[in-house]
Amino acid sequence: MLEQPCRFIYYGDMADIKYYSTRDGKEPSSFSEAVVRGIAPDGGLYVPSEFPPIDITDPHLRALSYRQLAEHILSLFIPDFTAEELTACVKAAYDDKFRDQGIAPIHSCGEAHFIELHHGQTLAFKDMALSILPQFLTTAAKKLGIKDTIVILTATSGDTGKAALDGFADVEGVEIVVFYPTDGVSEVQKRQMTTQEGENTHVMGISGNFDDAQNGVKEIFGDEQLRELIAGRGYRFSSANSINPGRLLPQIVYYINGYLELLRRGELSPGDPVNVVVPTGNFGNILAAWYAGQMGLPVKKFICASNRNNVLTDFITTGRYDLNRDFSATISPSMDILISSNLERFLYELSGRNSQTVVALMQQLKERGFYEISADMKAKMNNFYGDYADDAQTVETIAELFREYGYLVDTHTAVGYRVYRHYVEKSGDHTPTLIASTASPFKFGRSVAEALGEETEGRSDFELIDLIAQIAGLKVPEPIRGIADRPVRHPDTCEKNAMKQVVEDLLQ
Repeated sequence: MLEQPCRFIYYGDMADIKYYSTRDGKEPSSFSEAVVRGIAPDGGLYVPSEFPPIDITDPHLRALSYRQLAEHILSLFIPDFTAEELTACVKAAYDDKFRDQGIAPIHSCGEAHFIELHHGQTLAFKDMALSILPQFLTTAAKKLGIKDTIVILTATSGDTGKAALDGFADVEGVEIVVFYPTDGVSEVQKRQMTTQEGENTHVMGISGNFDDAQNGVKEIFGDEQLRELIAGRGYRFSSANSINPGRLLPQIVYYINGYLELLRRGELSPGDPVNVVVPTGNFGNILAAWYAGQMGLPVKKFICASNRNNVLTDFITTGRYDLNRDFSATISPSMDILISSNLERFLYELSGRNSQTVVALMQQLKERGFYEISADMKAKMNNFYGDYADDAQTVETIAELFREYGYLVDTHTAVGYRVYRHYVEKSGDHTPTLIASTASPFKFGRSVAEALGEETEGRSDFELIDLIAQIAGLKVPEPIRGIADRPVRHPDTCEKNAMKQVVEDLLQ
């Protein structure tokens, strides 16, 4: 049974929050308008007009379940939804689709506390937001009187695609189109997407990497002629990527919930600081943690963990964001990203919400492949630490965690833990730390099996799933049990420069 809705904790005046484009900053939109559009008409990303404060020491917060906390936090950002509408969204999102009643439970290994974000249907943290985004979107469309079919257009580096497909499958009034790099996802990730059911689902592999897919989607959003064409056919575009504010806001909840859980366990006293570690490529997940910090979560250090595609490490260290580098395909493919879209939202805040600065930086990136922020902007990042782990270090870390704690993690979470260990060694800082555990180890069975010392040559990824379950004494999660035997429904691929034509042909 789900808990009763909880909307009773207020701190000061309740602000009527609006949403502004990072590239305009003048024309406000409601949450409903922002979530339906996905991206602003000028190409900017929507940001809230302010960050509503919470009192993290308030004992009432500790008494809330995950669902109740989600409803409370989201109500602060979504004033145009009624209490009944938001309750319905949360109830539909965080139900028995999640295999753990705590939704995002904490597993502790010494001073490191892993927020397990992979108990949803697709075994990755994207479920935390993409379970509720369809509810946001359909509620908002109804409030705005939209009659057109909404086309969810999404690029994925592996996890977003399946989570979006699962969330929007057979949702009335919605079509969803997902592009993924054919050689840039794990076999399990690919099979999760290509076997997706639902009459409104469309999946297409592209010859390129995630940045190519993401750029193609952005170009489609910015193509006014195409928008007018499909509008004449009764369609309008929206996004399930983290550029959509409806993706970003639900992610705030699990960082606050993680802190509250440590309070409940007595690991912290109210008001004590924590560090937060996030393995990230697109900067969305760590931005959500920073948003939580702006609301009152006492974070001492935001630790941004990258793989070999360490453009974010260099940015945090030097203030220079430079795409002029080799792209690496790694064993943590969901982080194989050079163009970190959500960083634009952070630049907006670092610049004092100066949209002209953001536009100039984005123009420099487009024209020269790099930009450098001012000394004042860089000084505002003094509570960030960036570092990276290569594939060899990632494999070593999986083995280390399993050997020392009997805890099995995926490649992305291992990157986060390795960078966390780097940070502690360099700084001597033993502040209790929340680490975002972003995916199940079963999604990356080949690398996990190799880390455990198993021979993988000649074995399929699907055989290796059963092997690591046996070694670790775990059950294969139900959503991927028998996935190798499911029929492939979406086998098609296209060239990266054909994405626009694919979309036009689909929306006849």
